[in-house]
Amino acid sequence: MARKARLDDTRFDELAALTGHGFRDRSLAEYALTHASARGASRIDYQRLEFLGDRVLGLVVAEMLYRAFPDAPEGELSVRLNALVNAEALAAIAEEIGLGGLIRAAADVRALSPHKRINVRADVTEALIAALYLDGGMEAARAFILRWWEPRAKAAGAARRDPKTELQEWAHQAAGATPVYETRGRAGPDHDPVFTVAVRVDGRAEAEATGRSKREAEQNAAAAMLVREGVWQAEERA
Repeated sequence: MARKARLDDTRFDELAALTGHGFRDRSLAEYALTHASARGASRIDYQRLEFLGDRVLGLVVAEMLYRAFPDAPEGELSVRLNALVNAEALAAIAEEIGLGGLIRAAADVRALSPHKRINVRADVTEALIAALYLDGGMEAARAFILRWWEPRAKAAGAARRDPKTELQEWAHQAAGATPVYETRGRAGPDHDPVFTVAVRVDGRAEAEATGRSKREAEQNAAAAMLVREGVWQAEERA
């Protein structure tokens, strides 16, 4: 028999406290918090919910930014949006609210380093948003998102520029050179790959980072070099 995710009453109370919503259909919450490694022979896990939650999150955050920053141009709004919905931001929120302890996953997934668990926590956070949307409508999802994302939207550094653009301009000024990116590796399954990218600027040591796409890995590598070279402060990174 396929194993199903089960949350006891205590954990459902914890989930209600952090989401502000008591689930009528508890199976939605169970699916959202079940990693593929723990689903057994069943196909029940968070991946379909993740697809929907990504869209709900993007819409709510875009609307929030549109209303909160009426004078901001489209470019600034895009930067703010990207900083709030990327994997690192999602994983940080999951950590902040204690969501990690509710995720059902196999032992080998739980044993991963914190850095490698970023994707899992980010995906489950999106799946939880979808579960809220399906169970309680847009208002339930919006209330949860605004509660945890709005403070981050107003934090210093939330509107920083695109790191690749920033690095290119800095490299031209500091070294008269253009950054060169090199893909060093690709790991993980096709549905959840992790890319490793290095960036080089003449006269400077290279910086290396990972991401869920080549573009994200390049952005993270550029940000790492900007922080190391003192162009950005470490706390500015989302």
